Amino acid sequence: MGFRSVLSKPFAAYIAAQTRKWAKDPVGSQERILQQLISTARDTTFGNDHGFAEIRNHDHFKSAVPVRDYEELKPYVAQILDGDQDVLWPGKPTYFAKTSGTTSGTKYIPITKESLPNHINSARNALLSYVHETGNSAFLDGKLIFLSGSPELDMRAGIHTGRLSGIVNHHVPGYLRTNQLPSFETNCIDDWETKLDRIIDETIDERMTLISGIPPWVQMYFDRIEKRTGKKIKDVFRDFSLFVYGGVNFEPYRAKLFESIGKSVDSIETYPASEGFIAYQDSQHEEGLLLLLNSGIFFEFIPADRFFEDNPPRLTIGEVETNVNYAVIINSNAGLWGYNLGDTIKFVSTDPYRVIVSGRIKHFISAFGEHVIGEEVEKAMRESLTRHPEAEIVEFTVAPNVTPTDGRMPHHQWLIEFSKMPSDLDAFIEDLDHALRRLNSYYDDLLSGNILKVLEIVPLRRSAFIDYMKDQGKLGGQNKVPRLSNDRKIAGELIKYRKND
Repeated sequence: MGFRSVLSKPFAAYIAAQTRKWAKDPVGSQERILQQLISTARDTTFGNDHGFAEIRNHDHFKSAVPVRDYEELKPYVAQILDGDQDVLWPGKPTYFAKTSGTTSGTKYIPITKESLPNHINSARNALLSYVHETGNSAFLDGKLIFLSGSPELDMRAGIHTGRLSGIVNHHVPGYLRTNQLPSFETNCIDDWETKLDRIIDETIDERMTLISGIPPWVQMYFDRIEKRTGKKIKDVFRDFSLFVYGGVNFEPYRAKLFESIGKSVDSIETYPASEGFIAYQDSQHEEGLLLLLNSGIFFEFIPADRFFEDNPPRLTIGEVETNVNYAVIINSNAGLWGYNLGDTIKFVSTDPYRVIVSGRIKHFISAFGEHVIGEEVEKAMRESLTRHPEAEIVEFTVAPNVTPTDGRMPHHQWLIEFSKMPSDLDAFIEDLDHALRRLNSYYDDLLSGNILKVLEIVPLRRSAFIDYMKDQGKLGGQNKVPRLSNDRKIAGELIKYRKND
């Protein structure tokens, strides 16, 4: 055994002991974090605006700090971008994680020196938790690949700015960097297909033991290797034993991914976000991900079915129940306050607190990590209809096509009932795709990197949506087909109403 695998075991035992300690006192851990956050930020612009000096408990905090999305936080971020200090958190952020917005365009999520360990240590602890539970540490002596965005960073107001995965790449621990792949130079390549070929060149003859990345990107990596070698991944990387993933729902990819590998390997699911590392899988035997209650984030939970009320309840960790959908609200040492993460979770255990990610508070598509929301597809459609005034639609919905049966690349499939068809459907598709790319930078990145191909339009016959709802027993009332969904349950039924002529 190598020195990494040997030394990891006592370190893993130490981290496990620390985790058990705070997990046994979840309410106390969260109360201490809330008090620390308020005390530290009381003299910031945000703290002064919201009376932090007068806050003594969570009830005071709820009265003083409303739930916000990025658009409502944006004026404070704008002050930081103008060069101000002590705005959301003392000093200036160390980084801005640049991510796709909705009405806000590009979002700049602050990462401070205090919040950075949440991202770095949580990823590390996910691996150490696995080592402690299983005793398997040999993977640390092999080569590790982290498929991520470019680590190249820009500067905004004197603050390093880039994708979260690129920022984190700069903080891989030294004891892992020497066996990390791909090289920094390869990671900086923008075009995904070119980058992927270079990654394969660098890894194909190495002893790869851990592979980490968003499932569709990893699948493309596996497909290219199989095409080049004619072998399953298990025969190319004989010591590959651990797959780490996060960012999208894994289920649509599971069967094909493990078929490509050709054997069973252990896996670790993580729940990272630009706003914070929320949870990770701490057990190969228990359901759910361990919610990180001692990592600089104070959590609040709003029952998803009450989220859009004028004054919904904001629950603390001690007030939640299992098997209830909650919207996740975070307050953190990155300077995020009452921040609606947009995700919904369910608790599957309260001893310790483990969660599963159940979806988004609104309908969305993120089968490939693009986070496309209803507002974006509706705006793209409106813009396209303006450019093609002869076209008229009755209804439409959008779904991902992860594994097209005709062998084409994955794409978004738009099922549209036109009352009047565009005179040039190809031009309409092009305009619609360009509009969505402009509205959503993640979607644009996926097309630029050849992860997705241009969207497909499937024209549906007249009365398709009405007939579908009738067949589902949902015609009338307030029932309607969602604008978009992250699976093919609806699309799989609606496509039966395809227009024949």
